[in-house]
Amino acid sequence: MTKGTTSFGERHNKSHTTCRRCGKVSYHIQKKTCASCGYPRAKTRNCTNKKTMGRRTTGTGRMRYMKTMSRKFKNGFREGTQAKKQKS
Repeated sequence: MTKGTTSFGERHNKSHTTCRRCGKVSYHIQKKTCASCGYPRAKTRNCTNKKTMGRRTTGTGRMRYMKTMSRKFKNGFREGTQAKKQKS
């Protein structure tokens, strides 16, 4: 048996499928655990590598709440006020 092209034709059994939590194709069907996020564990699988941390930390998503925080902090978290009219 060769270890090249002919061997790849026999690969038709799937060991991993999509994970419910992270969406990656790394949920092991027999083990019933995700290799990427650790689902069904309550806490997500921790990544000690710098590269992997950069892929899933704050700032990699939309940051719907956090992106306005710097502006609100600068203004002292004021609410319910109207901007004063400028004198021309």
